[in-house]
Amino acid sequence: MTSSLTDKQYSELTQARLKSPESFKKALVNRKRRKLIGKDGRLLIVAADHTARGIISAGNEKYIIANRRLLLDRLLRSLSNPNVDGVLASADIVEELAWLGALESKLVFGTMNRGGYLGTTWGLDDPMTAYDADSIAELGLDAGKVLVRFEDTDIGVGRTIEYVVEAMRLLAERKIVCLVEPLPYKKDTNGMPMLDKSTDRLDKIVSITAGFGSSASYTWLKLPSWTNHVTLRESTTLPILLLGGDPGENLDATFEEWRGALQIPNVIGLVAGRPLLYPFNNDVEKSVDRAARLVHVSGA
Repeated sequence: MTSSLTDKQYSELTQARLKSPESFKKALVNRKRRKLIGKDGRLLIVAADHTARGIISAGNEKYIIANRRLLLDRLLRSLSNPNVDGVLASADIVEELAWLGALESKLVFGTMNRGGYLGTTWGLDDPMTAYDADSIAELGLDAGKVLVRFEDTDIGVGRTIEYVVEAMRLLAERKIVCLVEPLPYKKDTNGMPMLDKSTDRLDKIVSITAGFGSSASYTWLKLPSWTNHVTLRESTTLPILLLGGDPGENLDATFEEWRGALQIPNVIGLVAGRPLLYPFNNDVEKSVDRAARLVHVSGA
């Protein structure tokens, strides 16, 4: 597959980090913007905020997401698809994409709490170490994104809820959408947090999260593709974007889960990273186009 990011571009990018740091903010602030919601009311956002939490593996490749040049190249190729609406990322990646000219007429969702690093016993206490509401507003980003991992014994979860609700309040005051991702977690025998795919727990968590804050006017939810369809349909009126996780060889199954859930009226699209940027068959363009057709062409 031909790279979209040339040696010259990457060299100039790294030199700009050293010699022209102000050029990154300038590129982001001055980019051409678009409306949050298009004519069909659907969104396909490519997720690329994994590295800020220490998530650097995809499929059988332990460190592949840590390769910045490869990540940027795959993001450029994804964003070149006119049916991809934008990107979710941390500031370093957003700046580099803006500098490379990839965010013209694209949405930018800024990730906010990334401090609960992967592989730590304390990581369910998840502070705002990336974007904050002020920077999202100042830089002209289109939304903020937060994560709450619900586990029943860790006091850090309670603190994270406080961080998240405050971020939601500050974004709502600025009339900016906050995309909230609630996930059920449990701890293994060593005390390490791990995802719990119990749909009954997720049902309860969605209801709790929908009630966060003093206003839900600018609250959207980001939920797993395996969320019970009854939950998606009946638990909230809030707009929902589906995530994909790391499907590995089960890419087709993830697409089928998306296809079914996208038939539900308030499921308005996808926020997907590894299924699009690091598909098992390594065909980025094919996976991105397949997702775009699901989202924007009536589930085709």
